[in-house]
Amino acid sequence: MDFAFSPEEEAFRNEVAAFLEKEVPLEYREKRLTFFDMSAQHDWIQVHRRMAGKMGEKGWLSIHWPREYSGQGVSPFYRLILREELARYHSPGYDSIGCGIVAPALLLKGNDAQKKRHLPGIASGKVMWCETLSEPNHGSDLAAIEVFAREEADCFIVNGQKIWTTNGHFADWNALIARTDREASPNYRGLTFFLLDMKTPGITVNPVVNIAGHHEFNEVFFEDVSIPKENIVGDLNKGWYVVMSLLDYERTTDTVYAIAATYLSDLAEYARENDLLNPVVERRFAELEAECEIAHLLHYRVTWMQSKGMVPNYESAMSKMYSFELHQRISEFGMEVAGPFSQLTADSDKAPMFGRIPSCYLRSFGYSLEQGTSEIDRDVIAQRGLGLPRLR
Repeated sequence: MDFAFSPEEEAFRNEVAAFLEKEVPLEYREKRLTFFDMSAQHDWIQVHRRMAGKMGEKGWLSIHWPREYSGQGVSPFYRLILREELARYHSPGYDSIGCGIVAPALLLKGNDAQKKRHLPGIASGKVMWCETLSEPNHGSDLAAIEVFAREEADCFIVNGQKIWTTNGHFADWNALIARTDREASPNYRGLTFFLLDMKTPGITVNPVVNIAGHHEFNEVFFEDVSIPKENIVGDLNKGWYVVMSLLDYERTTDTVYAIAATYLSDLAEYARENDLLNPVVERRFAELEAECEIAHLLHYRVTWMQSKGMVPNYESAMSKMYSFELHQRISEFGMEVAGPFSQLTADSDKAPMFGRIPSCYLRSFGYSLEQGTSEIDRDVIAQRGLGLPRLR
């Protein structure tokens, strides 16, 4: 079996690399920031938007979309190549919610007017998105959400609270799931998926700072927020099906295997430079390197399925769970390699790797919770992949 990229794909990789070599801020490359700790940078949002706009001008953010929607109709492997190079060059600029989640959901479930209205903004990199799914009392049991949208003559009025909203503090638009029928049975039949302009009156966004000290999450409150009926995706009370398709893409949008492999390589360089290698440490590096290759192939399998017009389901859960838990293992190993110095944060001039080691470790606790918990991923794999009966 030949896993090699085509000459055209390799040419694209070289083009992206040359672009990033020139455009990525030197500070980001020197600090070797990852996707998960870039939000600690004071200028992250500005750099993120600038890089997104430049990639949008080149047509890279939508390169694998159909031509009628600002795409070039090429394989999803072009998107994968772009994400791999962004990880390698420690660059922001890819809106993983807008490009990776909302756009695929619109292409699958949106009507023509919604596609024409929203896809160009995502493709240009000028319109950023967030998604409001989880609530303070409902995460994995998404079908039980309580945020309610009351129907009026020409709109819905939304009230309630969402939590863990990534990038909600600077997003332009929001992909919102809300309850529109409190009497529906089963309860997932009473949910509707909306597109919401974040400038709409009645929206309050408060920061949620994670244990690594980064602000990427938020809580979002809705108080009599009006959403036009034309902003419903997939029909009234059919939002569950939109969300299920969205989650399959969310679990494949971030190339965590590439981020993990880059971080492992940085740790190996630090260990060599500081004479920290011994047979035990070298063996563990080798084991984690092999696991990175497994994660790499799992993600390539999902991308191959998408390139064939297939919609991966349990395969996406496998790729996401393995990659995120691998990053957790690498982050923990980094603490062991650095020893007492692993406690030093970026505030100390003696901190190894600009304080990334404790930052990555603390941030990694969320990996088994976000984009669907590892427990839910295992349920998906067991039921849809292995045909096992439901436990709950």
